[in-house]
Amino acid sequence: MSAVRLLKHYEKIAEAPDAIARLRQFVLDLAVRGRLVPQDANDEPAVNLLKRIANERARLGIQNVIVPNASDEVPFELPTGWSWSRVGEICSKTGSGSTPRGGKDVYKSSGIPFLRSQNVYDDGLRLADVAYIDPETHARMSGTRVLAGDLLLNITGGSMGRCCLVPSEFGEANISQHVAIIRVAVRGLETFLHRLVLSPYFQAFIFDEQTGAGRGGLPKNRMDQIAVAMPPFAEQQRIIAKVDELMELCDRLEIARAKREGVRDKLAAADLARLNAPAPETFQSNIRCALDALPALTARPDQIKGFRQTILNLAMRGKLVPQEPNDEPASESLKRISVERAELVKKKEVRREHPFEPLKLSEVPFGVPRSWVWARIGEAVLFTQYGTSQKANPSEEGVPVLTMGNIQDGLVVWSDEKRIPSTSDDLPVLYLRKFDLLYNRTNSAELVGKTGIYLGDDDARTFASYLIRLRPSLSSSNPRFLNLAMNTPDFRETQIQPLIKKQTGQANVNGTALKNMLIPLPPLAEQYRIVVKVDELMGLCDRLEAGLAESSAIRRHLLDALIAEALTPADIYELEAAE
Repeated sequence: MSAVRLLKHYEKIAEAPDAIARLRQFVLDLAVRGRLVPQDANDEPAVNLLKRIANERARLGIQNVIVPNASDEVPFELPTGWSWSRVGEICSKTGSGSTPRGGKDVYKSSGIPFLRSQNVYDDGLRLADVAYIDPETHARMSGTRVLAGDLLLNITGGSMGRCCLVPSEFGEANISQHVAIIRVAVRGLETFLHRLVLSPYFQAFIFDEQTGAGRGGLPKNRMDQIAVAMPPFAEQQRIIAKVDELMELCDRLEIARAKREGVRDKLAAADLARLNAPAPETFQSNIRCALDALPALTARPDQIKGFRQTILNLAMRGKLVPQEPNDEPASESLKRISVERAELVKKKEVRREHPFEPLKLSEVPFGVPRSWVWARIGEAVLFTQYGTSQKANPSEEGVPVLTMGNIQDGLVVWSDEKRIPSTSDDLPVLYLRKFDLLYNRTNSAELVGKTGIYLGDDDARTFASYLIRLRPSLSSSNPRFLNLAMNTPDFRETQIQPLIKKQTGQANVNGTALKNMLIPLPPLAEQYRIVVKVDELMGLCDRLEAGLAESSAIRRHLLDALIAEALTPADIYELEAAE
């Protein structure tokens, strides 16, 4: 198995989300193991190079305190001409910077650049937000001044492991305590060492050796001990050239992939645009074309998410299923709900509500078919009700209390961790019934307003006060349709988001606002047809997502297998000759 053979298989793995990133890592892994370019018997062996490094360190007065490599510590078998060493043995300086006395207060608008972790990237220094210190502070911190040819390695925090090579034309600079200098003892080794530090082999040591609670760190004494497979100097140059060549290939592959994704995104967007602004005479053919093309146009879950949102928006505009002239108009269903609500008031099961303000044309978000009506939520359900404010506790007895975390993806899921006593004064009034909707009135801004449908047993669970229960009329409305309508992107954009208020770090949309929100209501028979069609199309989306996940897993397994085979201990070039 070889790198060339892996590249031949690239088309089979190209759509894996991390294929190119893994390919880059694969190249670096081959490079630092001596498997990217052939060895040349005429090269001066690395042992001579290490002797020159040792002599230079001695000339600089650097004592060798590194523990020699033990045979059982050798990470992998070396090619001919290579030798093992350690970071501390090949460098004249390693170690982190420091914080100038006075911290950020001593930063200047100009002066000597003070490099921090946010300035260090694998492809070089980024100086857009660089800090500066004055020459006097720089002089006091002379032990951590940066020289051209230094490697700068982030050794703490979320960017730990990023490493760049300071260019030869770079002037004076200093570094913070979150960045380490790695300065080779003999110039000319820094470019190969940079590739080594970025390799999966070296990065694994960095993260395995990190210390510190809450913020990872790589101390100098541990960094100095990291084993380095040192090639002959001439082979280093060939490795660097080959790595650069293959990284350029990866760049081209990334550009080609981005173009493919761009074309696919444009085609998918055009299909969704035709569906979201449909012409009546072409809509049915457009949706058939969109459904036929969907598997070819979807390579990422976010593309399927867009189609799901389009399905829901079409459903709420009366565009997903045809209207039937014999359907009873939705206005008749509203009248029956009103009569049913009045009966509950008469029985004192619910409180009488103040009449709702008549709808104004300016309030209606979009047009709907003639047989539909726009209604306020409070008119479309029998009643709304806040949950219990009684504190729930972990217990094996009592009545489970559902909370905002139980509303997930339009459903009410449950666990029985916290309960209130079955003798609570809030019961039996606040027992849930099947098909009740629970609305999340308090949560983070992106979750407040989410609604779920309860499909559990009657009189088995209750709900907390930061949820609101909506009781639908089972004879005059379809609870599943109401739940779909309240979870559409349109409903969130036009009804929820404009009413969000922030209170003590949480977003809130209260019960009064909820009852006055607008919802499009089709005839009852059409509500059922819409739910069936939405379920059918969501099932298609589920299958597409499952197919994407399966394809992605297959590509990833293939990529793993190809890389693992390429990194087996056998000599790469002997295998190529045998193939």
